[in-house]
Amino acid sequence: MSNLVRLSLSKNDLIGQIPSTIKELQKLQSLGLDYNGLEGSIIDELCEIRSLSELNLTSNKFFGVLPTCLGNMTSLRKFHIGSNRLSSSIPSSFWNLKDILEVNLSSNALIGNLPFEIKNLRALVLLDLSENQISNNIPTTISFLTTLETLSLANNKLEGLIPKSLGEMVSLSFLDLSHNHITGMIPKSLESLSYLKYMNVSYNRLQGEIPNGGPFKKFTSQSFMSNEALCGSTHFQVPPCDEKIRKKSMKKMILIICISSIIVVLGLVAIACIIVQMFKRKKVENPVERDLSTNLGVSKRISYNELVQATDGFSESNLLGKGGFGSVYQGMLSSGKMVAVKVLDLKLEVASRSFDAECKAMRNLRHRNLVEIITSCSNVNFKSLVMEFMSNGSLEKWLYSDNYFLDFLQRLNIMIDVASALEYLHHGSSIPVVHCDLKPSNVLLDKNMVAHVSDFGISRLLDEGHSKTHTGTLATLGYVAPEYGSKGVISVKGDVYSYGIMLMEIFTAKKPTNEMFAEELTLKTWISESMASSTMEVVDFNLVSQHDKEIHEFLAHVSSILALALRCCEDSPEARINMIDVSASLIKIKTLFIH
Repeated sequence: MSNLVRLSLSKNDLIGQIPSTIKELQKLQSLGLDYNGLEGSIIDELCEIRSLSELNLTSNKFFGVLPTCLGNMTSLRKFHIGSNRLSSSIPSSFWNLKDILEVNLSSNALIGNLPFEIKNLRALVLLDLSENQISNNIPTTISFLTTLETLSLANNKLEGLIPKSLGEMVSLSFLDLSHNHITGMIPKSLESLSYLKYMNVSYNRLQGEIPNGGPFKKFTSQSFMSNEALCGSTHFQVPPCDEKIRKKSMKKMILIICISSIIVVLGLVAIACIIVQMFKRKKVENPVERDLSTNLGVSKRISYNELVQATDGFSESNLLGKGGFGSVYQGMLSSGKMVAVKVLDLKLEVASRSFDAECKAMRNLRHRNLVEIITSCSNVNFKSLVMEFMSNGSLEKWLYSDNYFLDFLQRLNIMIDVASALEYLHHGSSIPVVHCDLKPSNVLLDKNMVAHVSDFGISRLLDEGHSKTHTGTLATLGYVAPEYGSKGVISVKGDVYSYGIMLMEIFTAKKPTNEMFAEELTLKTWISESMASSTMEVVDFNLVSQHDKEIHEFLAHVSSILALALRCCEDSPEARINMIDVSASLIKIKTLFIH
């Protein structure tokens, strides 16, 4: 079909590789192969279609490198290849595409840095490189992209400062730099971006004053969460800057006085040091509070008295629930912020280990689908974690309470959120983290019904280069992978198994510990055997009743989800799918359901 101009095969179940004979379509201008199961590498033959202006390969299983020949595709205007498994750096030739308008390389595993040559893409309107492994600084030459409207560099490993020159990107309306390692201040030059409607710099290491002019007047605290030391207007929920400056000036003054005093009474200081040392030897250590904010990667401190006041003395009316290691209370800090306070039962030796494990696991973890630990409070007789408050409670409550109901799309969105969190834990953090106790009660929902994975009390950090470890602590029965329950061997594939069980549970409304499952019959075997005849037998009846008119199409989507769940629950860890593929598959199912 040598005269073909447009070819769209999107949203099918195509598998295999792109055939090399595609290069014969020399008049092709648009090629859409997105949302399929295609795999293999991006073949060089695509580059030989010189008239190609739109190429969409989003949500497939392509792996390997971006070919250097992409730089020869001078007719290319839109290039979308997000949600694949590419693991190379972006070839230097790519930055020669001076007429390209849209570039989306998000949700891959691309490495390397952004070069100064990025300035060559001067016609660019959209650039999305989010959820990769791109590192180093944001180049100042990015400001040459004056037509750029959407810039997303979120969930990478970028560091250094936000360039002041970003203020010259006059067309910018969407800016997302969240979940990186960016330091320094937010440039005041960004106040000049009059078209900027959305900005997110959360989960970085920024400090200093948040600008308050121009578009910043419309932003909320959500744009600036979880940074080191930001200050500014109270509606950003950060400390006022004047108070910080005053304290800083006071510290400087005290320092000057101290230095002067030391010079004058140098001899007395030596004597004082000896006295102090003698006093330390005799001093009986009191159960003083020990701040663990450094261990958790946060800068805020909180005292035991503040927690008592926030929770009305840990009253029963504020009790949210009890778990194996302690109790969780809701509370309100003096700032007006609602929090959840997890108080550990120190009568249990394992509770103290749980506290240390959760601190260790959460120290460097930052993701929108993980419950944020704000700070901690610890002394000899008391240990607690202060976490963000989730107003809609646990997923378990929504599944099994008569007063609550989740429709199909809500359940799917929740499981996509959980998959995103696990994908980050297993593949996105510097050291892989195994949650070890994934279940509906450990998935919490915020006011927007966004899911957040919580409770890392028995989690494990896997040393670099090691995929397995052993433990004597068992997770909740019914969700435990076979190799975990029998031998105590844990790996990221154990979490995948637990996720698969939970995926089955959420669409069947049957717990793996339901009394109907005994002897050889389990949740997994029940679904596996029923799907061979009819999915209707296992799916939650409340969902079926909502989709009477389009029941066959609805059951097809549920079948795809349950088939995916069974792939997560293979007996052999090596045979199980990984969370990158799980996320991509669920997003594909959601797209097909919506459309």
